Amino acid sequence: MCHRCQPGAGPTTTPDGGSAGGGALWGGSRRSWERTALSAVEDTRPTHLAGHYAPVPDEIDAVDLPVEGTLPPELDGRYVRNGPNPLPGADPAHWFRGHGMLHGVRLQAGRASWYRNRWVRTGALAGRKFLTWRGVDLTAVPANTHVIEHGGKLLALVEQGLPYEVDRDLDTVGPCDFGGRLKTAMTAHPKADPETGELHFYGYSPVPPYLTYHRLSAAGELVVSRTVKVPKPTLMHDAAITENHVVWLDLPLTFQKRRLFSGFPFAWDESYGARLGIMRHDDPAATVRWFEIDPCYVFHVGTAHEDEAGRIVLDGARYGAADMAVAWSGKKPKASGADPAGESANLGVARLHRWTLDPATGAVTEGPLHDRPVEFPTLDAERVGRSARYRYAVTSTARANAVVRMDLQTGETAAHELGPDVKAGEAVFVPSEQAGRAEDDGWLLTIVTQADGSGSRLLVLDATDVTRTVAAVTLPRGVPTGFHGSWIPEG
Repeated sequence: MCHRCQPGAGPTTTPDGGSAGGGALWGGSRRSWERTALSAVEDTRPTHLAGHYAPVPDEIDAVDLPVEGTLPPELDGRYVRNGPNPLPGADPAHWFRGHGMLHGVRLQAGRASWYRNRWVRTGALAGRKFLTWRGVDLTAVPANTHVIEHGGKLLALVEQGLPYEVDRDLDTVGPCDFGGRLKTAMTAHPKADPETGELHFYGYSPVPPYLTYHRLSAAGELVVSRTVKVPKPTLMHDAAITENHVVWLDLPLTFQKRRLFSGFPFAWDESYGARLGIMRHDDPAATVRWFEIDPCYVFHVGTAHEDEAGRIVLDGARYGAADMAVAWSGKKPKASGADPAGESANLGVARLHRWTLDPATGAVTEGPLHDRPVEFPTLDAERVGRSARYRYAVTSTARANAVVRMDLQTGETAAHELGPDVKAGEAVFVPSEQAGRAEDDGWLLTIVTQADGSGSRLLVLDATDVTRTVAAVTLPRGVPTGFHGSWIPEG
């Protein structure tokens, strides 16, 4: 049976070590009453604190989780996902600003042996401020966006600060600056080259230098740091690599001092324009070649590659200016008479888009790859920076929630439809260990949560046929919708 507290696992706790509910069973009186009480009255909490976004109040451990279907024995490791989770009673004013919390599930020998969740114990969680009279404290930022393994270290990431190392039980080790060499923030979306094992990443800042490129060796040593010149500080949430290049996204969400204390200090700046840059990453003195594109914003790229003609081909989840106006404000598009949900306005969502940059001519071509709303595009990590046939993504709208598989060669799309009452998180691809496997031979792992936040499951889907559920692990609590995660193989 799955318990909130198991003998030897320790009590449920808050970050200061206090007790939070003793050994109550999942589904016991305390949390069940909370859910019932909230559903009995109108929920007036901000969106980022309600429903499937609602933070959990404590850290728990559970063992021997219920499994429907059959977990593949090849899945021997940990699925770990990061996301914002403010302390009880706190409102950080924006979804992006909650303290980082890791949720982990250990899969082994066909069993889901444990679940646990832990806050990432950053300087921000301890109450320190990011901006002080001495300057910027890169350890005082919630590490709430991603979690990766590189060079033998498990790192919780956020783009405004230093990474935080955690152990395989998800307990915080401390901030990581790679032996004192990292002097800037680290992006939450570094890119590991599948052939060299090097990790390409960058830091952006509201003060000069606005953008700095870094590279780690496969062993985790910081070997390259160099400034990249851009006109203003922008929200550069993601970038891409190819075999020989970094692809920069210099887009019109710029830092606004007047918004510094408004919850999120970036806003659409029509005058800034939009451009993509390509920079050779094997040349420390390489200049950036910039290509103007139609104004847009991209939180997440799929991947990029160099084609046979030497062109750079990039895809990502693209928001147009009108989409960003809706998405960023949190307001619904104006409803039409025929569609009271307002979805006919076709705004506020991203769609998979492709840009092709030709260094020989300076030409740019771009256009949509699919018209289905998607976010969190993922792929086989062994195809990062190379041509890849498949993308996996998530659809999340008022009427449809799904995990989507897109075949960019045939144009075919398949979806694991979840209905309006279940929200899907990012789908992480885990490759099969079969020799000579096909690109899509593996599984997709995603945490799905009831729209009211009352319960969650870890789904294991067949990556060759996402409509098929291989296994589903019932988690001991509702896991708030979060950001990004990774599969951490054992050994």
